[in-house]
Amino acid sequence: MRSTSLTTCPLLLSSPLLSSPLLSSPLLSSGLQGCRRFHSSAVNYSSMLLEADSERLYVGARGAAFALNASDISASSALTIEWEASHEEKSRCLLKGKDNKTECFNHIRFLQRFNSTHLYMCGTNAFSPLCAYVDEERFVISSQPEEGKDKCPYSPTTGYTALIIDQQMYSASQYDFRSFPDIRRNSPSPTLKTEDAPTRWLNEADFVGSALVRESFGSDGGDDDKIYFFFTEKSQEQTTTYSHSRVARVARVCKGDRGGLLTLQKRWTSFLKTRLTCSLPEYDFHFNMLRSVFVTPGDTPQDTRFYGIFGLEWKNVKASAVCRFSLSEVQEAFQGPYMENQDSGSKWKEYTGKIPNPRPGTCITDALRARGINVSTSLPDDVLDFVRRHPLMSRQVQPSDGRPLLFRRTTDYTRMAVRVFEGLDGQMYHILYMGTDDGWLHKAVEVNGKLHIIEELQLFEDPQPVNSLLISEKQMSVYVGSPTAVVQLPLSSCRRYTSCYDCIFSRDPDCGWDGAECVDVMTHSNRSTLIQDIQHGSMGCKQAQNGTRSVRVGDDALLQCELSSNLATPVWTREGSEVQGYDLNSGFRRGTDGLLIIEARQDQSGTYTCHSLENNVRVAIVSYNVTVRLDLPPPPPVEPDRDSFVVYLSLITILGGLCVVLTVVLVYVGFCLRVGQRGKYSLRAHRGSAHMELQTISSHCNGNGLCNGVAKMHNGGLEDGGLLQIVPGEAYTSPSREPPPPECDFPSGLSATLPSVLRRMHGNSYVLLRQSDSENTSPLCHSFSEELNKILEKRKHTLLLPRPDESSV
Repeated sequence: MRSTSLTTCPLLLSSPLLSSPLLSSPLLSSGLQGCRRFHSSAVNYSSMLLEADSERLYVGARGAAFALNASDISASSALTIEWEASHEEKSRCLLKGKDNKTECFNHIRFLQRFNSTHLYMCGTNAFSPLCAYVDEERFVISSQPEEGKDKCPYSPTTGYTALIIDQQMYSASQYDFRSFPDIRRNSPSPTLKTEDAPTRWLNEADFVGSALVRESFGSDGGDDDKIYFFFTEKSQEQTTTYSHSRVARVARVCKGDRGGLLTLQKRWTSFLKTRLTCSLPEYDFHFNMLRSVFVTPGDTPQDTRFYGIFGLEWKNVKASAVCRFSLSEVQEAFQGPYMENQDSGSKWKEYTGKIPNPRPGTCITDALRARGINVSTSLPDDVLDFVRRHPLMSRQVQPSDGRPLLFRRTTDYTRMAVRVFEGLDGQMYHILYMGTDDGWLHKAVEVNGKLHIIEELQLFEDPQPVNSLLISEKQMSVYVGSPTAVVQLPLSSCRRYTSCYDCIFSRDPDCGWDGAECVDVMTHSNRSTLIQDIQHGSMGCKQAQNGTRSVRVGDDALLQCELSSNLATPVWTREGSEVQGYDLNSGFRRGTDGLLIIEARQDQSGTYTCHSLENNVRVAIVSYNVTVRLDLPPPPPVEPDRDSFVVYLSLITILGGLCVVLTVVLVYVGFCLRVGQRGKYSLRAHRGSAHMELQTISSHCNGNGLCNGVAKMHNGGLEDGGLLQIVPGEAYTSPSREPPPPECDFPSGLSATLPSVLRRMHGNSYVLLRQSDSENTSPLCHSFSEELNKILEKRKHTLLLPRPDESSV
């Protein structure tokens, strides 16, 4: 049995957004209110189907499908179908060179309703696709799975889209990993597909979505319904304007297409495609990678809108744009000039020759029926041959208003869903929910050709992409699928706005201010009492909060102003005039938490007001009546606390003791270092001796103040117990005097300069006091014992300094 976990969502804080020319600001969220979460041992929740009537949410994952309670996906009534690939299929997948950790599983890529009693789902099945019918009531596979290689892609990551329309399945993908991309009608007969010779209709296409538009509804000319497919493919146009290797496309086929009789047999006779453009010329950004599409139907087919998420072709640059297109503009492009490719090795150019009649690529209409052409198999061969060689249209589809609704830096949107809602002003607003590649959900509203971001919510603690997104008006919920879980959120969370300003400035069509709190418009009984301003986000609230501040001359004063919107800019005014300059010389400094008055002067008195500026909308937040006075009473003295005094005294005593200890240690360390720095003679290891240790022993001091030490040479020639004596005396100080004699090698393995250079020393000198005498002394050197006796004899007549210099030993 597959384990499942049904939990509520933890509180996750939202983070600030980055600014952009077309971006408005969300309110910082305090958490995911009303959130529900479903996850199990399965992963990759990529397919979702919402059944509003049955209140079920069907979810397809890797190796399993689930039927969840749409009102609360965390309820314990979840049903499960386990559909894993067999061991033999996984073994064959490995032999194909596929990954046994990600690819050699049954990833459910398709899950839709087939009829009133059954669902239809398809899975990759370890690179051997299968499809099956599912009994909706019992939620079990009702028949033996059937071959799915023409309906489902082999790979879990291949671009794919599919629809079931009147029990006919229309799909688009690269099915076999060795095949070309294709748009197909799979069942029932006749099956159709796109052409791949002599002109390939699809060039490395990556599909992201499809939609049925009932264009026959209310049509005066008896037009046919059409299926639109959205994808990105390798560019074919020859143009000097764009140099991108891949471009976004929209293609369409007629629902009643039956293929040609001889030419284009079992091929589409109505296939046409054109380019979708989404760019910001002023930034030289051309968003040519289509990631997701959502279609919103209008009152008429011509009012249908397409919302698309576009990205850049450069993989190392994160940026997204949202563009909106109208169906009428797409229809005009399909009525425009064609492109042609006379030489298969060159780019496509606009066709300027004669166009056959009836117009190639059109659906069967009343005008054609009047000419005896009732089905596509009756179309003339010259028309079909023209369609075969001219699938691409020359006219590009431009976005509404000629530019994106939203341009977002450092964000990659992956999925989107759109709903239409009527605001309190009677206008219809399109509300967008957009998921990101790192697990965030952005809610936005379209206002005057731009998207205003209402809120930004973090759905998962660990970054992960949003794989699927659905909206339910009935359940008032948005459902998000990801690699690890499914999340259910309310369409709006108005109660997180705690003030009139927050509620109105959010410009959320779902929320209104009732005078005391921010409430959900859909659930409020009397809408006439609510305040809402979606167009501007600045009308309806009372005056800003007022406060009074008295400041003494020369003191600093902070006037606080906290903005809920993380992209709003604070603007300060004094007596209606904007406070200019924020450096130290101006007497003011603006910060994120307010305005600082520096060394207040009497001429800085007045009424200060903090405004929130965003999207050219200025709203007063808080006002201060500031008075700068000379005669403010000093603050009352603070009585000392006896217990605190004892604690402070103890701390001072302890710190004082530590200081004394540190002082002694430092004096000792400094004393030691000075010997090494002031010594005139060095003890050097002979023949690579490794280590020397010099240790002072106080018991070796004689009555004359001379101390002996123990010199130890490890791995050297110095015998243990060799003594080193520090002798106050005269040192060789003048370079003009007689140079020191050459160094002599002693049997001990040490080399030292002869002590005969110790003259007129006004400090301490270091002399080897006891070493083994040897007959092998260098002839250039006096006997060490003789030279030492001479020095000691001389020291009898030398006046020692009463206070010899300090020496570090």
